[in-house]
Amino acid sequence: MTGSAEREVQALENLDALLSGAVTDAIRAARGFAGGVYLRSSTPGLLRLAVLAGLPGPLFRPWWRMDVHRPFPVADAHRLGVEVLLTDATETMRRYPQLAAGLPFPFGSLYVPVVGASTSYGVLTVLRPSASDATEVLPDRDRMTAVADELGAALAALDKDGPGVRWDGEPMCTRPPADGPTARCVGRFTWDPVDGGVIADDGLWALLGGDHEEFTGTLEALAAAVAPDEPLLFMAALRETAAGHPPHHPIPLCTASGEVRVVELWTSGPGLLAPYRVSGVVVEPGPGPAADQAADLLPEAVFALDRLGLIIYVNERAAELLGRPRTELLGRSLWQAVPWLDRPVYEDHLRGALLSPDPVQFQVRIPHARCEGTPGHGGGAWLTLSVFPGPASLTCRLVPVGRVAETAEAAPLDPASVTAGRDTGDEPSSGVPTTAPLYRPIVLAIALTEAVTARQVSEVVMRELLPAFGGRRLAIYLLQERRLYLAWETGFPQGFLAPFDGVGLDAKIPGVETLTHGRALFFESMEQLAAAYPGIPLDATEGARAFLPLIASGRPVGSCILGFDRSRSFGVEERTVLTALAGLIAQALERARRYDDEAALARGLQEALLPHRLSAHPLVETSGRYLPGTVGMDVGGDWYDVVEAGDGLALVIGDVQGHGVQAAATMGQLRSAVRAFALGDRSPDEVMSGTNRLLIDLDPGQFASCCYVRVDPVTGLARAARAGHPPPLLRHPDGRTEVLDLPGGVVLGVDPRARYPVTELRLEPEAVLALYTDGLVERPGTDIDDGIEALRTILSRAGTPHGKPGGSSLSRAADLLTAPARQAGERPDDIALLLTTLRSPEGGPG
Repeated sequence: MTGSAEREVQALENLDALLSGAVTDAIRAARGFAGGVYLRSSTPGLLRLAVLAGLPGPLFRPWWRMDVHRPFPVADAHRLGVEVLLTDATETMRRYPQLAAGLPFPFGSLYVPVVGASTSYGVLTVLRPSASDATEVLPDRDRMTAVADELGAALAALDKDGPGVRWDGEPMCTRPPADGPTARCVGRFTWDPVDGGVIADDGLWALLGGDHEEFTGTLEALAAAVAPDEPLLFMAALRETAAGHPPHHPIPLCTASGEVRVVELWTSGPGLLAPYRVSGVVVEPGPGPAADQAADLLPEAVFALDRLGLIIYVNERAAELLGRPRTELLGRSLWQAVPWLDRPVYEDHLRGALLSPDPVQFQVRIPHARCEGTPGHGGGAWLTLSVFPGPASLTCRLVPVGRVAETAEAAPLDPASVTAGRDTGDEPSSGVPTTAPLYRPIVLAIALTEAVTARQVSEVVMRELLPAFGGRRLAIYLLQERRLYLAWETGFPQGFLAPFDGVGLDAKIPGVETLTHGRALFFESMEQLAAAYPGIPLDATEGARAFLPLIASGRPVGSCILGFDRSRSFGVEERTVLTALAGLIAQALERARRYDDEAALARGLQEALLPHRLSAHPLVETSGRYLPGTVGMDVGGDWYDVVEAGDGLALVIGDVQGHGVQAAATMGQLRSAVRAFALGDRSPDEVMSGTNRLLIDLDPGQFASCCYVRVDPVTGLARAARAGHPPPLLRHPDGRTEVLDLPGGVVLGVDPRARYPVTELRLEPEAVLALYTDGLVERPGTDIDDGIEALRTILSRAGTPHGKPGGSSLSRAADLLTAPARQAGERPDDIALLLTTLRSPEGGPG
């Protein structure tokens, strides 16, 4: 091995240890139960999960990759450089509905960017119990931020000395930090309801930490010792058991330290009539001989998992129901040892048990029916699986469905009620789980609500749908004049789809016939596709294809093609979900088409209303810029204008709230009103008041901000009025630049009695006055004052080499001020900018 290779290996080992240690520290700092760290990858705009602690990796595969533009807290923390604190599930649903839809469980979370030497490396995240108020979590966040800062500094050092910090592999799955050794033990007791006597063994007092000799032997004393927080609930369970109705599942109890103990109750001893003698076992879940022995005594099937999904205990009855010897179960992951549990609906329940403190119960179907007491149905047998979360492990209980029905004195389980948990009939080919979760339509539906153009819809499908099903290729065709035109493609060989662009509806190809026949077409291999459509060009020799019709409310919209690199089957449930998702995509594309029509109308209206020529004066130089927004409706109500006003000029800039045709139309009306008042040489306060009353009379349901400056080019005297608009900037001839904090009134269209005070200022020759709209200085997650300060700094550096911004350099200054917005990947709002400078009276620039 060469010296450079050895250094790379050593750097990778150092990185592994560094990341694992940081995640462990973060979980402790934030009092969490799981955590991880995302790092930038070699793919631009893609973060990868490098370490996952406290959760089994296969169950969380959909979150291994994170596009930085997705509406997820990890992406926001990295892209915006801000900390994200989500106290509970309600807060998560409000701010990040896609995350809440994918993980609809009661937990809180923290996300802190990892930055070192001005480089953003990734995000440190911790999952923690829900909190009632953010103030409870702030100290945890501060401690976690310190861990992230230390990690950022260490990564910067590695980045400097090594090949560069990137993560392109699968995550390392580690155990959560231990809180110290805990004595796992078991305690037993018996209660005779006839004489009221209670007998408890020494193991119970060792577990509870109490004094055996002080125990009075009554039911109340037992309840106070075992369930100090819920003694009445515990006594009620004992009395129900004595009456012949024991709990169907173990009872989880929380200790003062937050640990979970499990109580199992059953009837014992002689007696044919109630009340019966009650026996019970109190178990502290976890590995250890005492716990193993205790669980072996339970009359039900019990097994336990650690938080990485490894089976750490299984009793004989559980092994019998699972259909494997104990030796083949212990120490293996649940999905390897019990491959028939590799079903998306089962995985979702197990995720809930890992992320929530509440017990989870669901039905599973086993492919064998050899065990006594496991009634078969449809070629298998049904069991009820109950999962009880603990701080370090999950305790699981298996009960045959028929037995549950008997003990509960209820009707047998209706198989239709658990259809979502049924097997599709396709057994996994090996013990390795497929783990690609069956994508829930609500997740894609939420993502599609944020997409308003056909391109954005296609990007959402590529980002959300393909990874969920393991697809690598996507093509979307849209119907126009009875022909299908390619709107989006990814993953196909370059030029392969070109011959199919513009194909007619009479073509005998699957992309057309899926739409004309109105049904999805699934081909599990390229051989199947070639056999169904002889002579059709193929882009690969191996793989599967799904052709989905895009139909919205009975109207054909287009077709969607999903491609997979390998041959694969499509289960009945998967076909159903894909067909349903195609309907959602079709509706989004139909909405996008209406949006495009409205956007084209709005753009045309806006182009007609924006000034094509600004009024000029020999002593005044102006330069304006307008940039439409790129997120949502890409035309809005920003405008600027220069109007002759008496012997001078009026400089105007405004911003109508909202986007689309209505905003553009309102902007046109306001621009006309301001021009009319300015041409009448009204004072700035009269212009603002008159325009305000006009907007209120029009009642478009919108308001607007505006800044109006009346300039005398000869004297340089300027009189300004402001209506809820960002303050102007003034660059003096020496380069000194200030924010003009002009007093102003409320936005236009709100208060008919509003007043707009006038401020006088003087513009020197060669000075630059900058008027702008908030889209130039406002960004999500940042303060607008920071944006104004950044703009002021850029303006102070603009100008000619001699610091004189006259002539063409004013246009260069406008380009410089708008460059960051032009280069940004997305602009949430449209932008208007108007720069003005005075020439010297002698006629030259300076």
